[in-house]
Amino acid sequence: MFPGRLSQLPPAMFAQLSMLLDPHKPGADPVSLAVGDPRGAVPDFVMEALNRHAHQFGEYPPIIGTQDWRDAAAGWIKRRFALPDDTIDSERHVLPLNGTREGLFLAAFAVAPETKAGQRPAILIPNPFYQTYAAAALGAGADAIFVPATAASGFLPDFASLPKSVLERTAAAYICSPSNPEGAVANAEYWRNLFALADRFDFTVFADECYADIYFGSKPVGALTARMESAKNFSRLLTFHSLSKRSCLPGLRSGIVAGNAALIERFKQFRNYAGPQLAMPIMAASAAAWRDEEHVTAIRASFAERMAAAERILGNRAGFRKPDGGFFLWLDVGNGEEAALKLWRKAGIRVLAGAYMGREIEPGKIQSNPGFSFIRVALVHQLSTITPTLERMGEILSEEAP
Repeated sequence: MFPGRLSQLPPAMFAQLSMLLDPHKPGADPVSLAVGDPRGAVPDFVMEALNRHAHQFGEYPPIIGTQDWRDAAAGWIKRRFALPDDTIDSERHVLPLNGTREGLFLAAFAVAPETKAGQRPAILIPNPFYQTYAAAALGAGADAIFVPATAASGFLPDFASLPKSVLERTAAAYICSPSNPEGAVANAEYWRNLFALADRFDFTVFADECYADIYFGSKPVGALTARMESAKNFSRLLTFHSLSKRSCLPGLRSGIVAGNAALIERFKQFRNYAGPQLAMPIMAASAAAWRDEEHVTAIRASFAERMAAAERILGNRAGFRKPDGGFFLWLDVGNGEEAALKLWRKAGIRVLAGAYMGREIEPGKIQSNPGFSFIRVALVHQLSTITPTLERMGEILSEEAP
C-alpha cells in the first residue's frame, strides 16, 4: 500500500479485524468491545466552555496553546504527579496535542537522527504495541525494534535485555503505563532502571501515560515523578496524556505532552511546520477538564465497577487476569483469532484478536507473536451492557471445542 520504508508498516489492527469478522453474520445484535473509545455523558462544564468560546473558531490557535490552557495543564501535571511548583513551567514544559496519538507519532521525527553509532537509528517498542509507535519509527527513518512484553516480564518490555549493539543506536523507547493492552503498571524501580538505561545509551523515553488516571489499586507512579526523583530534572523524557481516557472525551482530541524543556522546544518548532493546532474553544474546554477532578473520580469508580463485574463473571474462566490499570481485559484464550471469530458468529460480540497488536518474535512462526493466544476486550460500555455481554462471552469461551 505504501512505498519505501512505510511498506514495512504492520497492517492496521481494525482493518485486520474487519477482514476476519465482516464476511460472517453476527449471531446477535452486535456489541463492540473492540475499540477503546470510552462512553459517557459529556460534563456540563465542557459544553459550557465550548459554547462560551465558540466565536473563537474564527481564530488561528497558537501552537503553544493559550495561557489559560498552559496554566491548567501545568497545574494538573503538578497535582497528579506530586511535583514541586518550581519544577513545571507552563511556558517551557507543556504543549497541547490533538490527542496523544498525534504527539506519539510526531515526537519520533523530533528526536531521531539520520544515524546513531554510525548506523540507522533504532526506536524500541513494546510487543504487543499501540500501532502508532511503529508508524512513527518507520516514518522517522528508524528501525522499529519490537521487545516482548509477556507474563514472564510482567507484561512490560525488558529493554535492558537487548544487545548492546542495538542499545547504542537507540534514539527513543516507547513505554505505555498502564499498558495497552495488558493493563500493567510500571513501578518506581522499573522507571529508575529505564532511565538509567536511557542515560547510559543517550536515548529519549516516550512515556505513553494516557491511562494514568484509570487504576484499581495504588495510583500509578508517573514517569515525571520517577525522573525528578532520579535526576532532579526531566532530561531524556517526554510524557503524553489524554482527555480521551481520563475524561471519557475521545472526540475532543485533546492531550498534553510534557517533559524536558529542550525537547519540548524542539518538538514545538517541528510542530510549527506540521501545524496540528488545537482549536481555541477546545483548548478552553480542555483547560476546564484538566482543572476538574470530580468527574475523573466518578469515571474511575465507573471503570472499577465494570472491572469488578468482569472479575465476578469471568472469575477463573477465559484466562481472566485483573489488570492494574486501564480498561482492557487481556484474556488468554489459546487462539485469539479463533476466539474472536467464535464470539462474533455466536453472539455478535466484537473483540480484538491480540495478534493484531503484536509482531512475531520468530519470523514465520505465528504462535511466537506475544498476542497470539489473547483477545483484548474494552470495557467501554455502561454496566447494563457490559454485564450481559460478559456473561455470554464467558459461556461461549468456556464451551468445549466440537
